[in-house]
Amino acid sequence: MPDQKTEADQTFSPDAEEAPIGRRTDGSVAVLTLQYRPYNLLDAAFSGQIVEALHWAWAEGARAVIIESGLRHFSAGADLNAMLAAATEGNGVLDWQLLDVLRAFDELPLPIVASVHGICVGGGLEVALACDLIVASESAKLGSVEATIGLHPLMGAIQRITQRAGAARAKEMAMLGRRYDARTMERWGIVNRVVADERLSAATMTLARELAAGPTVAHAATKRLVSTAISQGVRAADEAMSEIQEPIFRSADFRAGVDSLNQNGPGMARFRGC
Repeated sequence: MPDQKTEADQTFSPDAEEAPIGRRTDGSVAVLTLQYRPYNLLDAAFSGQIVEALHWAWAEGARAVIIESGLRHFSAGADLNAMLAAATEGNGVLDWQLLDVLRAFDELPLPIVASVHGICVGGGLEVALACDLIVASESAKLGSVEATIGLHPLMGAIQRITQRAGAARAKEMAMLGRRYDARTMERWGIVNRVVADERLSAATMTLARELAAGPTVAHAATKRLVSTAISQGVRAADEAMSEIQEPIFRSADFRAGVDSLNQNGPGMARFRGC
């Protein structure tokens, strides 16, 4: 990983205000701000830019990532006109490389936190579900609404809701196409935590900073192990543990954690992410 930035550093990408995705760092946290007007509608180009922004966060030496929206809503889903046009030629939406988007989230060896406000539906919800954790504002509305236009979720929402909330909830959300309040999503295990609207940004940053200050080599192994368990089952994850966990034992963070425990007691270690 590139050299880490100090806690006081903040860097901004050129023309961040005009770009579909604003990029900045706040200490060790990379903040990616979706600002593709008017509603952060997903199409092939915007999806690719999200992947590029994740790669940028890694190159910048970030140790955690926030994905937020700079607009009134998190995302109103896919650009349906672009989708309809794509459906009339070639492989349609299959050419949008949606699997590559999901793979980029899953394989980034950093914790990713979605900060959700306003409307978060369709493909927007799928972007949030691709993150490791979701923090939502009290007034946020979330849902897999594709059934209202004759579709079902195309970018992993069905399987990810099944993982988080079970098959019955996944079928309900995909088949009924309703919007749900954030507290319901939290109760179902789809959202990790709900906070007051005015606290969303601060609460998300606090969580991201906590993750960034942690043993991110171990966090990366956690992501890999969870992915293995989900995709291949618990036995496969058990068999993969040794390989996945091996880098942890060689990390400076593990040595620092043990030294700190011996010298200062639990919970006092300072990690560098290497």
